[in-house]
Amino acid sequence: MMLPTHAVVGLAVTAPFLVVAPDAATAAMAGALLGSVFPDLDLYSGHRRSLHFPTGYTLFAVPAIAVAFLVQTSLTTALAAFAVGAALHCRMDRYGGGLELRPWEGNSERAVYDHVRGTWRQPKRWIRYDGAPEDTALLGVLGVPLAATLAPPFRWVVVAALVVGITYGLLRRRLASLAPVVFGTVPDVLAGYVPERYRQ
Repeated sequence: MMLPTHAVVGLAVTAPFLVVAPDAATAAMAGALLGSVFPDLDLYSGHRRSLHFPTGYTLFAVPAIAVAFLVQTSLTTALAAFAVGAALHCRMDRYGGGLELRPWEGNSERAVYDHVRGTWRQPKRWIRYDGAPEDTALLGVLGVPLAATLAPPFRWVVVAALVVGITYGLLRRRLASLAPVVFGTVPDVLAGYVPERYRQ
């Protein structure tokens, strides 16, 4: 799924804090937002493997939530929310398409790498690919109400996610055709840093 969708899901999961624990809401939402985008920092180096830990984040989230419940500080709340956001990100990637430039073709059976099992988990393709209409719809269904109810700065994060996500969704298939052309012009000294899927 798209990074904007991951970000908005993280905020949506922690939005109930605004009602049930308003003093902890900022820490929870900031932690979940960071956790929801953190795994994709490996986009250009071992994507969905280097920073994606579907089992690890979940195993960390359980005790982190317990600690945050027992020791209620901004730090413990943010760390627990970070772990939940990162775990959700990895799970969502499994529900999407495979790791390839054109995931709608269904040629890749690599959704996310499970370091505990030492193998790639297969994509379920419930959301066919990042930027698919169903991905954009999920972003909108969650993002529009959040943008209407959250205060800044989270409101602006959601608005930016909506603008970027909808634009990306409209251009997704064109970008797949454009990527090999653009990345094919990269100087040889930098070519090794371009993921193979962007040159196909």
